[in-house]
Amino acid sequence: MDTLASSKPVRFFKSGTVHTLFDVAPTRTLLEVLREDLHCTGTKEGCGEGDCGACTVVVGELRAGKLHTQAVNSCIKLAHAVDGLALWTVEDLATPDGSLHPAQSAMVACHGSQCGFCTPGFVMSLAALAEQQAGKAISRETASHALSGNLCRCTGYRPILDAAQAMVDLPHQSLDTPQVRTGLRALAHVAQAEAAALAPGQPVAKRVQKPAASAYTAPTDLANLLTLRQAYPDAQLVAGCTDVGLWITKQHRDFAQVLDVTRVEELRQIDHYPQHIAIGAAVSLTDAFAALVAQRPELRSFAQRFAGLPVRNAGTLGGNVANGSPIGDSMPLLIALGAHLVLASARGYREMPLEDFYLAYRKTALRADEIVGWITVPKPLPAPRSRSKTSAANGEFCRVYKISKRHEDDISAVCLALQLRLDKGRVMDASLGAGGVAATPVRARATEAALRGQPWNADTVHAAMATLRAEFAPISDMRATSAYRREVLGNLLWRYWLESQGSTAIDLQSLTLGGPQP
Repeated sequence: MDTLASSKPVRFFKSGTVHTLFDVAPTRTLLEVLREDLHCTGTKEGCGEGDCGACTVVVGELRAGKLHTQAVNSCIKLAHAVDGLALWTVEDLATPDGSLHPAQSAMVACHGSQCGFCTPGFVMSLAALAEQQAGKAISRETASHALSGNLCRCTGYRPILDAAQAMVDLPHQSLDTPQVRTGLRALAHVAQAEAAALAPGQPVAKRVQKPAASAYTAPTDLANLLTLRQAYPDAQLVAGCTDVGLWITKQHRDFAQVLDVTRVEELRQIDHYPQHIAIGAAVSLTDAFAALVAQRPELRSFAQRFAGLPVRNAGTLGGNVANGSPIGDSMPLLIALGAHLVLASARGYREMPLEDFYLAYRKTALRADEIVGWITVPKPLPAPRSRSKTSAANGEFCRVYKISKRHEDDISAVCLALQLRLDKGRVMDASLGAGGVAATPVRARATEAALRGQPWNADTVHAAMATLRAEFAPISDMRATSAYRREVLGNLLWRYWLESQGSTAIDLQSLTLGGPQP
């Protein structure tokens, strides 16, 4: 790799002023900068991998003239990723006269803190929730989802959930102030001036020299991104950094150059077409799952179990797919839904079914000069008018099941996604995606074949269960044994059958303790 220019300055708005940091290494985390450079030690380092939430901060940006804020983990977010954004840590919440933010006051009043180590992270997640709700009532369920990325070892969660609900009884204190908007506009003007100073992009083949790039580069348009990717194929791509961040914090890996795709406007969009939606690779997991749930409401519970909320806010669907982990949860679902990938390079575009993208463990069909551009997902077929509200005798029936040791914020031992198209009690088509059972996310082709054309009854399901258990040879590891994974695969298919027949109270999540059972 050619010698690169040092990293461009990192500029962000915090504590009422624009901060400019020079010579920030491309792999330096936001948490390191906050604690070591800015001495904002209220933000804690706990796990260093986005699991505990002690490092939670709030970031904000203007989108179509509105301030969009969200909680993220600073321990695995690279410092350069907040360039041009607004940033809040726990030190920023109290007003200049010392009045506490409603999230802080509610935590005090409800005795939500004991040792205090995790408390700043909880407070920041609560502040983001308060900003989202803007004085509206907060249900226990909403609070639980908002705090899904925060762990507490001391108090238990009841007083913290009490605090979340108590915030609405206090005067709302918005993060969206004229000062913040002025700061963000100033940062945008600086970014525009820097972009204008660069030479217009040209195809790499016509260049005498490689296009200019710093050690951390975040292009804002697709043409420049593809030009840079072709010129610097060894640069580390990041798209949210929720996995690459662990390579840095846990494996102590370093990268001479980082190419960030999350600022590319074309890749931040979700486009709707008559037969499918196209989700840009830089769309956050939060927004991507919202789009999928809008099409298929039955995916809501699974979407909320995909990591904690700060990870979903920072991570991207394109990054999760490109990473190709065999225990990644989005891929089994997307495979079952018939998703395709559009891969982009300066040479052009190519498309393939998602399952064909994975060649071996952590090895994909992505070429050195390519990026994952879009994930296209077919829209569901219209439900027949005759379809029962309690069973799936006709039409499409989609479910995805995640099995993990911890219900919230945990990695799957097994993930199984199923979509069947039924007509008059017969399986017209079947699509199954599985994770945690092979070296890559996989399609259960043999099981699909065993289901197609068969009557949708218990005998068919029992035969398909045996096929599914025999189709893969999963390994035994810290999350589950091979035998357990095989057994669970079959059991999940049976659960799918029961749900297709109208059963509801067949897992712990659907049970109401102390209430009547169906």
